[in-house]
Amino acid sequence: MSDAAPRSPRRAPVERQRDPERTKALLLEAAKAEFGAKGYAAARVSEIAAKAGVNKQLISYYFGGKEGLYNALTATMYDDYVAASEHDKPFAEVVRFFVQSGIRDHDLAKLFLWENLTDGAPDAIGVEGQRDFLQRQVEYVRARQAAGDFPEGLDPAFLLVIFMAASSAALALPRVVRAVSGQDPNSAEFADAYGDQLALLIGHLADPKKR
Repeated sequence: MSDAAPRSPRRAPVERQRDPERTKALLLEAAKAEFGAKGYAAARVSEIAAKAGVNKQLISYYFGGKEGLYNALTATMYDDYVAASEHDKPFAEVVRFFVQSGIRDHDLAKLFLWENLTDGAPDAIGVEGQRDFLQRQVEYVRARQAAGDFPEGLDPAFLLVIFMAASSAALALPRVVRAVSGQDPNSAEFADAYGDQLALLIGHLADPKKR
């Protein structure tokens, strides 16, 4: 009969003891900061894992790798945007939402800019998914045009581009914002004032025949 002390049960790695949903949430939050700061190409999964406090192998386990993590993150961004632009909601309210969301969640907004500045792979939620999202937004603008928010002669697709660009001004042109307005482009005060001005501009575009 052996006198050796019984072995203690092997402890699971720290990552395996985590709640999987919590771990995925930590990785998504860390990825948002990393992708927002550097863009997709320059972002490093090791940095994302370190910020989340987990083993980088969990990125492959939960998301299938860097691209899968990126697509999971950007899908949440587009879900929020879709929810904001319901067809019965005035366009001025939606533009105000985009302005304020860029200030409220800087990392996600910068990720959106990086995606367009680099115009490289991977395309968020896939090429077809992104095109479908944007086409739905064009249809929303067209519906608001029919409701009288804009004159019939304006192209809904170009209007969408114009106001998406305008909504991103605080992130794309922070030095210009400081120089011309004297305000901090990252502040809630600027977001409120600028959002109000864009809403006022949209109000002036309303079709006089349908006012």
